[in-house]
Amino acid sequence: MLTEQMSIELAQAGYLDIQVEAFLRDRRAQGMSRHTIKYYRNALKLFCNFCDTQAIKQVTQIVPGDIRTYLLWLSDTGHNEGGVHLGFRTLRTFLYWWENETEPDNWHNPIRKIKAPHMPQEPLDPVSLDDVRAMVNTCERGSFTGDRDKAILLGLLDTGARAGEFIALNLDDISQMTGEVLIRQGKGRKPRIVFLGAKSRKAMRAYLRHRPDVLRAPGVALWVTDEGERLSYWGLRDMFHRRSRLSGVKEPTIHSFRRAFALLMLRAGVDIFSIQLLMGHSDLQVLRRYLKQVTGDLEAAHRKGGPVDANW
Repeated sequence: MLTEQMSIELAQAGYLDIQVEAFLRDRRAQGMSRHTIKYYRNALKLFCNFCDTQAIKQVTQIVPGDIRTYLLWLSDTGHNEGGVHLGFRTLRTFLYWWENETEPDNWHNPIRKIKAPHMPQEPLDPVSLDDVRAMVNTCERGSFTGDRDKAILLGLLDTGARAGEFIALNLDDISQMTGEVLIRQGKGRKPRIVFLGAKSRKAMRAYLRHRPDVLRAPGVALWVTDEGERLSYWGLRDMFHRRSRLSGVKEPTIHSFRRAFALLMLRAGVDIFSIQLLMGHSDLQVLRRYLKQVTGDLEAAHRKGGPVDANW
């Protein structure tokens, strides 16, 4: 016999807000990062807000027309093409999860009838080497912050790591002998190995000389503030702001160093599949946006392999 509480739970089983919370619990149970959970929560909150305006309370009330209207609503409320695509991907993941989780009778998943919205494919701008050199030149040699900031700037460029991956590094994640850097939890919690070259390792050694009292035990942060706390993402942003202001260059984004890594590796002759592995991309589609080749690159490629000049 069903209790009153069980009856209420069964009656509410399809309520959208309750199912969103159940979905988020499932993501946490899978061990997804807090960043990923936050991204799902914020995107689905937007969808729930939209559904409130349409008097949609249950998952089974959602029809393909509602999803199309939602995507238009995202665009009309200031979201760019990337934001609209993000909203679509999140909703698709949620609805497929709900379908698999509940196995509802006589319900057809409306997302199956919706094509993914257009996603811009224009190449992304990398930071220029001249700007990086100018920022590095402002780093005061022999000071804690100067040596640290130089090591950070060169390290970001040399590893192609994401900002979150970079500031999460511990002292024991780096081999000064080989230059190997262990990214313990990349995107999707996938570990990978990246590398520091000889000049970046030299800058790293100059920075580490300011930390002789730190035992290289597991869990000791590599990048710290002058007060000994692990450097946060916002601390890293503040450093970028300070160094760009001192150097007189337009402040680059942290991610633009990752783009520069990809393009400079390609120009140096590194094959695209190795670049993909070093950057931790699951496929080449995302990597293509990083490889912004200017006309000079294409001209050089044609000089190298133009079929008439090479074979006539």
